Amino acid sequence: MSASAGRLRDRLAADPLWRAVRLLDVRWGRTVKAVVLGSLALGSSVALAAVAAWLIARASQMPPVLTLGVAVVSVRAFGISRGIFRYLERLASHDVALRGMAVLRANLYAALAAGRPGTVVALRRGDLLARVGADVDAVGDVVVRALIPAGVAVVVGTGSVVLLTAFLPAAGLALAACLVVAAVVGPWLSARAARTIEVRGAAARADMTSACLDLLENAGPLAVSGRLETRTAALRAADREFAAANDDGARTAGLSAGLVAGATGTAVLAALLLGLPAITAGTLTATELSVVVLTPLAVFEVATVLPAAAVQLRRSRIAAQRIMAMLDGAEPAADDAPVADSAPVGSTVHGGGTAEGTAPVARLDGVACGWGRDPAVTGIDLVLRPGRAVGVVGPSGIGKSTLLMTAAGLVPTQAGTVTLDGVAVDDVPGDELARQVVFVAEDGHVFDTTVLENLRVARGDVTPEEAREALADVGLVGWLDALPDGLGTTLGPDATTVSGGERRRLLVARALLAPAPLLLVDEPAEHLDAATADALVARLVEVCRSRGRGLLLATHRLSALVGVDEVLVLAQPADGGPAAVVARGPHTDLVRDVEAYRWALDREQSGVQVT
Repeated sequence: MSASAGRLRDRLAADPLWRAVRLLDVRWGRTVKAVVLGSLALGSSVALAAVAAWLIARASQMPPVLTLGVAVVSVRAFGISRGIFRYLERLASHDVALRGMAVLRANLYAALAAGRPGTVVALRRGDLLARVGADVDAVGDVVVRALIPAGVAVVVGTGSVVLLTAFLPAAGLALAACLVVAAVVGPWLSARAARTIEVRGAAARADMTSACLDLLENAGPLAVSGRLETRTAALRAADREFAAANDDGARTAGLSAGLVAGATGTAVLAALLLGLPAITAGTLTATELSVVVLTPLAVFEVATVLPAAAVQLRRSRIAAQRIMAMLDGAEPAADDAPVADSAPVGSTVHGGGTAEGTAPVARLDGVACGWGRDPAVTGIDLVLRPGRAVGVVGPSGIGKSTLLMTAAGLVPTQAGTVTLDGVAVDDVPGDELARQVVFVAEDGHVFDTTVLENLRVARGDVTPEEAREALADVGLVGWLDALPDGLGTTLGPDATTVSGGERRRLLVARALLAPAPLLLVDEPAEHLDAATADALVARLVEVCRSRGRGLLLATHRLSALVGVDEVLVLAQPADGGPAAVVARGPHTDLVRDVEAYRWALDREQSGVQVT
């Protein structure tokens, strides 16, 4: 018995749905309360049908009216209580589900924040939105739409069988058999149909979310580049796939519904055929026969919701698999633990580290990075320390963003090592890494709140004076002064009140306010004219150097990197292999030696803007 219990415990521990339900932190006392209230609501319906059947049959015999008084009051009581208990059950079950969804999202965000960031970075934004949105809702719905209905069905079904058995044992057995067909076989068929549907539907739903997000956020650029129709066609295709996935299960779902209806009719007919001989034998009265025959009509209400509950269980299981796969990928492995949790980066505990209290040094040695099996960039060697500025230049799509994300520890290396004070970034605790390195992505989020609160994302105690200074460093003082409420101006949903260039500079200002000594900035001057772009990059280099902060900057404009200590120029070989560093050194050397780096002037080949 203990071995069986242990195996069951192991299976539950490995089941993704059970693991996700545990993250809901459901208080089972509330769940039991919802099941009890649901059973009382549905039990009132069954009792109403039974008492009403007896009342009609007995009234047809024209007895003294006082003999019907209790039945009349009971009908009214069960009719009223059915609605009251149903309302209370909805309150209780939705309280469980909504609390659970909120806790699951909080647990999900906490686990992702503390885990490996590369797992989240590797997901499409639409897919990530689907997992923390629709998938979390689907896991929460398993309580309201699957577990509670199943519990109510067991309680009310058992009670109804006991009731009919008390009148006519054979009718009770027939009802039990029909309930098994309707409540077990029907839901099994529905779950079988939903298995393929939900797998395809989840993928199609993620594609739809991703396509919608892309169209909503980038409609203008897509229209200008002529790709709007292609993306719209992709959205239509995902919608058709989603609809087809639902249509494919209609036949089996219809068969399941037919089984429930057939089982209901069979139970009523069996009760009638078994009850007539019982009346002849004198073991059952005519009024009792009405109860035996008509009660199953109400009892099978418990079975009508079970096919949908089985489908919800399948849907929740698939959603849980997607959520747990993301969490398992983000969870640090056992061998990824830091050497000493109490020793911060920069202490002497780390092998090859510096003295405690000194600024961190990031080093890339022979790094190859990319998203797929084949690397996008290879052979990267660089050192970044506070006070040093390094520029990475190359055409769009060459792999600059991937390189910066690898240096920030967001994307694992395919070859070589990325270290922080001699410790691999994968071994540095996430919160410690965040205190040392800040990465400014091209698509960093601007929140639907005030300018000041957007800047406080980097540091919660940013003062208005510090915020204004940071905005001045990125050339946004004029923009700030033009806002109706200055730092208190709400930027609106998805920062619709700012242009692309203003949005990039706002993200850079946020990074300047972060306490991390090492800044990795991706294309800060995009969407700006050449003069403004070069001035922004020059000011950014000046500010970081004056404040003793390290700066790794990616751009496609070589002319903007005049003030950096070293420039790495990326280019792709003629054979189409991964990009590599084809030139490095101070900006003046690269520009002066035009003969050696004439490819930098050939925009059709390299895409690098020299002037």
